[in-house]
Amino acid sequence: MVVSDGSNPDRYEFDGFAFIGRTFGEYEQMLGLADVDLDGTRVLDCPGGACGFTAGATARGADAYAVDPAYALGFGDLAARGRADAARAVDGLDGVEQLYRWEFYDDPADLSTYRRAALARFLAHRRAAPGRYVAGGLPDLPFADDAFDLVCSAHLLFLYADRLDHAFHAAALRELCRVARDEVRVFPLHDFGADRYDGLDDLRLGLERDGYDPHVESVPFEFQRGADACLRIEV
Repeated sequence: MVVSDGSNPDRYEFDGFAFIGRTFGEYEQMLGLADVDLDGTRVLDCPGGACGFTAGATARGADAYAVDPAYALGFGDLAARGRADAARAVDGLDGVEQLYRWEFYDDPADLSTYRRAALARFLAHRRAAPGRYVAGGLPDLPFADDAFDLVCSAHLLFLYADRLDHAFHAAALRELCRVARDEVRVFPLHDFGADRYDGLDDLRLGLERDGYDPHVESVPFEFQRGADACLRIEV
């Protein structure tokens, strides 16, 4: 993790990929899922990170799974990494708070509370239902075609555009669509500098050529300024 020292007030700096979590409630807002009935649906969170979404979806009657390369680690290592990354991710906001809207979260301390809550829910569910957490990652997922009704992907694509190239994004979206039966939802559409991904229109055209129906939908969540929409792909 590279913590901002205020020298670049226009960008949140993060070295590597964070293993942090969001709560089920955050997912509902970010991906526009508040009105979606998950009962009886088969759901995938990719990458799942240290999120409480799979636990929350399962509690609501879904047959929910998460996939992440970090799940190859032992339980103790996962817990330690989750705690360290959650703390450092919040520390990294120092000096760049103006890039964010402090409405859903009151302040960095409140954000930290959400991160800790998500991690605790993840760890409890990971211990209770380890089979729902599968080691693997994009662009090659260990699942059959049409394995899930709904596939959710948060805080990987577009966000890490400085280290994941356009070809990766295209391959990753095709893979998410391959394992989805009904739809894929991706959030955010912006990078760490709060800039919308330049190649989004090209990716949408490619998905349309493959027979999918991608469109951008507003969501009732905005933390990064301007990042208030998700990519919804009907497959």
